[in-house]
Amino acid sequence: MSDGLPDSLIPYDEIVQEALRAVVGRVLGQVAEAGGLPGEHHFYITFKTQAAGVDIPQRLIERFPDEMTIVLQNRYWDLLVDEERFSVGLSFNQVPSKLVVPYSAITGFHDPAVNFELRFQAQEEPGDTPEIHDEAENDGPIAQPVEDGSNVVSVDFKRKK
Repeated sequence: MSDGLPDSLIPYDEIVQEALRAVVGRVLGQVAEAGGLPGEHHFYITFKTQAAGVDIPQRLIERFPDEMTIVLQNRYWDLLVDEERFSVGLSFNQVPSKLVVPYSAITGFHDPAVNFELRFQAQEEPGDTPEIHDEAENDGPIAQPVEDGSNVVSVDFKRKK
């Protein structure tokens, strides 16, 4: 039935993606204001390492040339949040590092404590192919997420041509 519908002239998918990324910013802002994570909450944040505005050490770009996942749980510091990005201090192999990540670079956000997850479309250039990289993780214990499918929001818009 929808095959006869024209492409939308309103970029709904982009608007929804932007709104959901704002959820990540709001959550991180509340954590920054409170001075720490409440209860058992902790976050896995996946982002494109070479997206516009990302500022991470070169050694991390070399190790994760396409995408990496960080964990905000026990050992992080200087979480700063604004309307466009967040920055945080994390340790990788016992080396302290500052990361600056715009929300537009985020491809995933997961809080395993309540099994809440958001997935975002990557804004990749045509012809880009992700390189294989090491499993992403910063220092600290990693909890295993519960896979019951509750509270998962995945946005994947496909336009009919």
